Amino acid sequence: MDSLGGLAVEDGGLGGRPEQTTVIGFTLDAATETVLRDGLQDLAQTGIHNTADIRRGTVRNAIAALARVPTPQIVVVDIGRDERPMPALLELCDVIEPSVSLLVIGEIDDVDLYREITRRAGAVDYLFKPINRDIVTRHFASLITRNAPVTDLTRGGRVISVVGARGGVGASTIAAALAWYLGVESSRHTLLLDADPFIGPTQDWFGVTYRQSFQSLLADPGDDPGAALAAAVCPVRNRLHVLGSPPDLERQPVSPPGAARRIVDAIRMRFNFVIVDLPFMPIQQHRELLELSQHRIIVLDPSLASLRDTVRLIAASTMPGQPQRPTILLNRQGAAGGLRRKQIEDALKRKVDLSLPDLPKLFTGLAAQPRFAGVPKGPFLRLIEDLAREAGFERSRGTPV
Repeated sequence: MDSLGGLAVEDGGLGGRPEQTTVIGFTLDAATETVLRDGLQDLAQTGIHNTADIRRGTVRNAIAALARVPTPQIVVVDIGRDERPMPALLELCDVIEPSVSLLVIGEIDDVDLYREITRRAGAVDYLFKPINRDIVTRHFASLITRNAPVTDLTRGGRVISVVGARGGVGASTIAAALAWYLGVESSRHTLLLDADPFIGPTQDWFGVTYRQSFQSLLADPGDDPGAALAAAVCPVRNRLHVLGSPPDLERQPVSPPGAARRIVDAIRMRFNFVIVDLPFMPIQQHRELLELSQHRIIVLDPSLASLRDTVRLIAASTMPGQPQRPTILLNRQGAAGGLRRKQIEDALKRKVDLSLPDLPKLFTGLAAQPRFAGVPKGPFLRLIEDLAREAGFERSRGTPV
């Protein structure tokens, strides 16, 4: 075999087919290239083996390269803002085998373009930028495994757990802000699930009174968990609802195995996003909630104790069938006396995904206000917007029929 810019080229004189590359991709920008690489690495870390060659290039570059290399399982091409990509896409289809799964990425949000790409070119999907690791893992898992069962069900809302490495790192504030951004500011059907069985803040913070607590639902969901859930969730504003338990330090949280799954299954049929404020404790319901989360966000501050707990949480939160590694969010970056970001990344053996500088006045002010009234503009809002995209949120776009 010869090579073409890193791609293996077929040697016509050899018999038999070489080992098939899983994904060959051509992107137009560094951000999309990085996301594709990271998302495919996430899948590999969870046991969905794949080999990938992702590079910068146009559809024409893809045609030239794929005409000379063994057929991969999946081809990804980036059409950018090209309003008339069909001639190049159809030419690409002539050089790849019909069994290849074609994914097209672009910047134009248009239903007619989606239909043309999926129907005329036979692409399995058209993904609208910006894409994120969650989108990559969701789309590629079933393609790589050839529709093998994957835990991340396509029907139902996304369950996103926000877990503090330890108390006081700001995880509850971040969970509340993310839920507010999705449910109030972005009008997505969103539930903030406060899973703290002892001192959850949501009842006071959002000015609600729980008619039925999350703990009582776990103890006895009844014959119809959906009906019990409908009676328990409390509306806040626009499409944001909350569910939790009144503070009770004497409570002994007990739930039968599978109880959390029954409740979460009912929740996912009603809400697009389920934000779980999960102060991880070694109890049955919290283990189940972590396993049921399609996306996990671990929040830490730059302290040594927080770093140590984060290492343990990363190990504990890697569940079979979850195709995405946890998002690591560093709060209070640059705080006096704290660890430097590079020290944290060296200890974790991976990059921090998102960070927020030390903003003590902001968090003190949010904690002191009698009611949560929105996400303050500035660095905190930008963080929440980035976090929403990381967790799978996409701005509204036409719905293909």
